[in-house]
Amino acid sequence: MHDVISIMKNWVSQVIVKYNFCPFARKEVENNSIFYHVSHATKHEDAVMDMLDECTALNQHPERETTLLIFDKGFADFDSFLDLVDLANALLVAQGFEGTYQIANFHPDYAFADSDENDAANYTNRAPFPTLHLIREQSMAEVLAQYEDAEQIPENNIRLARRKGEAFWQHLLEKCHQK
Repeated sequence: MHDVISIMKNWVSQVIVKYNFCPFARKEVENNSIFYHVSHATKHEDAVMDMLDECTALNQHPERETTLLIFDKGFADFDSFLDLVDLANALLVAQGFEGTYQIANFHPDYAFADSDENDAANYTNRAPFPTLHLIREQSMAEVLAQYEDAEQIPENNIRLARRKGEAFWQHLLEKCHQK
């Protein structure tokens, strides 16, 4: 489990922060306020229960700004993972967490709808493991209000990803698995 967390911490620092995919991540890394939780769930029902547990844990631990819920054994199939994302979002609403938390998602085989799977832009959402990122909506609203041209973040990331190319990002993902 520790290796999974180390790999994800490498990814956050060597990809997300270093290439500024999320301009808000550096502060959370420096503040050590990202919580990493490894779930061994392989079934959708178990995975969403873990997600709900992590929402409750965020409520109980205000020092945690965000949680990366990492699936080390399940959801290697991207379509199955997308089903998980849909179920997780539905349960977020059903359990009263809508407006408090939102979910971003990452997967080793992430591909945007209607994009070619080899498009380097997909690497903006590719991670070493299938991951649900639980984000505090209030905090996100606050940082977005202070960030100039926040709506340009995804487009800037896509441009950077395509400029660097698929081989570059694939190499970075592979390096995250090394110590």
